[in-house]
Amino acid sequence: MSKKTKRNVTARSVNVNFRMDSDLKKNMEKVCMDMGLSMTAAFTIFAKTVTREKRIPFEVSADPFYSASNMKHLQRAIAELNAGKGVEHEIIEDKS
Repeated sequence: MSKKTKRNVTARSVNVNFRMDSDLKKNMEKVCMDMGLSMTAAFTIFAKTVTREKRIPFEVSADPFYSASNMKHLQRAIAELNAGKGVEHEIIEDKS
């Protein structure tokens, strides 16, 4: 581009709104402040990384407690308890 056709190109800012638990927000603000960042800067870093790498920049996994097979197991167990087929026992503590 010649000096005559060169334009001042600046990125336009937009607001992005989403809901978050208030305690989570407060804790994140604290962590960001400890790192010298605003929440806006932290989310912008996240968005730029997702855009550049075309992936979530950390592992996202589901809690196995909520898996379909475990939910079916829990529903069967609840049905058995409701039918009076439950067995009472002492608390089993994990020794590990």
